[in-house]
Amino acid sequence: MTTSPSAHPAWWRLPIVWLVIALPLASVFAGFGMLRLAWTDADVVLADPPRVSATGNEAPALKARNHAATGVR
Repeated sequence: MTTSPSAHPAWWRLPIVWLVIALPLASVFAGFGMLRLAWTDADVVLADPPRVSATGNEAPALKARNHAATGVR
């Protein structure tokens, strides 16, 4: 039993093969891009922490944050 060449096309003519190759390769390139961004655009260390007022809309959030950090009400 012989098969014709059109029954089994070459592997590079199948679209699924290119998806199997291209998707992991794209994620590797994206990973290197993210690594480059993390390496070159690091956050700046602040000498003094920013001042936040405990009045207005921030008061409940500050109280909850302080309670979660220390356990003291």
